[in-house]
Amino acid sequence: MFTGIVEELGTLVVRQDGADSAVLRIRARKALEGVALGDSIAVNGVCLTVTGVQPDGDGGVWSTDVMAETLRRSSLGDVRAGDPVNLERAVTPQTRLGGHIVQGHVDGVGTVVSRTPGDDWEVVRIAVPADLARYVVEKGSITVDGVSLTVSGLADDPEPWFEVSLIPTTLRETTLGERAPGDTVNLEVDVIAKYVERLLGARR
Repeated sequence: MFTGIVEELGTLVVRQDGADSAVLRIRARKALEGVALGDSIAVNGVCLTVTGVQPDGDGGVWSTDVMAETLRRSSLGDVRAGDPVNLERAVTPQTRLGGHIVQGHVDGVGTVVSRTPGDDWEVVRIAVPADLARYVVEKGSITVDGVSLTVSGLADDPEPWFEVSLIPTTLRETTLGERAPGDTVNLEVDVIAKYVERLLGARR
């Protein structure tokens, strides 16, 4: 489990594509503190398993295997060597839950529609797949590229979209500061909403 509070911007240094998978090697520093083989790290909101670590003088490079299904259903299919990526280690019992409950299981891919600068923030509008729109509520939580955010506005006309307001820290310390209109982002809706829908459906 994660909280959606990005710990560090890492860098994808190597991508090796296979027939139905890929190996990613990512440079990191803070995200590797205390990490062992088999641990989980969220990369742009996707929960991945550490399969190797190569320490060096400035942190290290860790490896992970990504299956074809993950590449197809998330924006990781588009990342290339040199790209920055949001990193967060899995929570521990002592971790503050600063964001919300995040599983690292991407529900779908959204598209940045527009960016509107404010005095100390920036409003980003994101198109959301129609089958996920029902889980997005104003003032509710949503994860975008692994970042826990609060929905500040939404509409379904002509296509579903929602807005988030990004503070300077988020703009500076995550990939969302550089996402331009047309870019894709990983979306994970609030898992509690999905459980409630499932339980109510079973009751009916």
